[in-house]
Order: sequence, then C-alpha cells, then structure tokens
Amino acid sequence: MKRPGPLLTLLAGLLFGVFMLSLNATTGERSSPSAFASPPPAATTTAPPAPSTAAPEAPSTAAPEPSAPVPDDAEYAGRTDDDSAAVAVTVRDGRAIAYFCDGRARESWLRGDVAADGGMRLTGRDGDELNAVLRQGKRIRGTVEVGGREHAFTADRAKKPSGLYRATATVREARIDAGWIVLRDGSQVGVLTRDGAPSPAPRIDPATGAVTVDGQRLTARPATP
Repeated sequence: MKRPGPLLTLLAGLLFGVFMLSLNATTGERSSPSAFASPPPAATTTAPPAPSTAAPEAPSTAAPEPSAPVPDDAEYAGRTDDDSAAVAVTVRDGRAIAYFCDGRARESWLRGDVAADGGMRLTGRDGDELNAVLRQGKRIRGTVEVGGREHAFTADRAKKPSGLYRATATVREARIDAGWIVLRDGSQVGVLTRDGAPSPAPRIDPATGAVTVDGQRLTARPATP
C-alpha cells in the first residue's frame, strides 16, 4: 500500500494558502474605512450683515427762527380816563418802570417786562399792578390798580422834556423820595414822601431837573428800569 505523502503535502499547502487569503481579506475589510461613514460636519459661517440701503439723514437746513423784536426804548406819559391821576411808563431793553400818582398823596412805582407784542404786566408794592399793551410804539393803553382801586389810562409817547423823573436824597436827616410826571402840555404831577409821609411835590425844572426841597437843592433825573 502506497503512502500518500506528496498528495497530502500538496493538499495541506492548498488549504494553507486558502486560509492565508481568507485572513488577508478579513484584515483588509477591518482596516479600510467604511463606505457608509458619516461625512464630517460642514463648517458653518455667519454671513456679514447686508449693508443698509436707507439714505443717511440729511442735516437740517431750516434757518433758525429770528429772535422776537424788543420794543423800542421810549417814554410814555398820560392821564387816567377819570382824570384823577397821571401815569408814566419808561421802556428800556424790554423792561419797563411805571409811576402812578394823583399829585397829592397816592402814588405807586411798578416794574416788569415788556413782551415782544407790546404786552406788559408790571407789579408794585401791596399788590399794585399795571396791565397794558404798547400799541405800535406810539401809546400805551391799559389799567392800573393801586390801593385796591382800578383806573383805565392812556399814555402817549413822550418827547423831552416830558416823561418820568425821580429824586432820592436825605435832607435834614429825613429820607426824601419824590416822583414827577411831566406831561406833553408842560403840566406836572408829583408826590414827595418825607420819611414815608406823602405830600404834593414841588415843581422841577424839566430842562435841568433842578428842584428845591426843604431849602436844599436836588436834581430829579429820568427814571429808568
């Protein structure tokens, strides 16, 4: 009986080769990347904001509003409608000072602003008040309330020497405060207070303002706000 040596050897070699081929194939499949692997995530980028298409705001070209005109500097003098007293008003730089007096004992000094339209509200002591309107720079028409009594008045634009005057001084240890309204016809209405006691004021020289009080010569000057 023959020994199957060479045939078995050949058969063993074939089996070994098939085994090695199978082993290589298995190893290659494990080492190669999977065809179904998920692709890496795509990089995300933020788009820059779209440029604004709105037109830039144009600078204002409107011209600034002109300042309201200031009433002309002037003096006004006149009488109350009942002819019981006189009223004078002096306007300077949008401010006004007014004087009311009856030439005997009642008087009042009032101050305040003048609006661009000529309106004015002037106030004095003890609630005294003047409300009036300057009309076209020619006259002032309104009312004045002094000591609880109201008077309507008209004061026309004055020309020197008419207008409003005042003098203050100490004479023989007495405090003197006096006011005068010189009207267009040259007449004068004034009150002088001596230590608070009122009395009719002596006449002044309108050209110079000179006046004599208790033997002492004083100078009355135009009253301004």
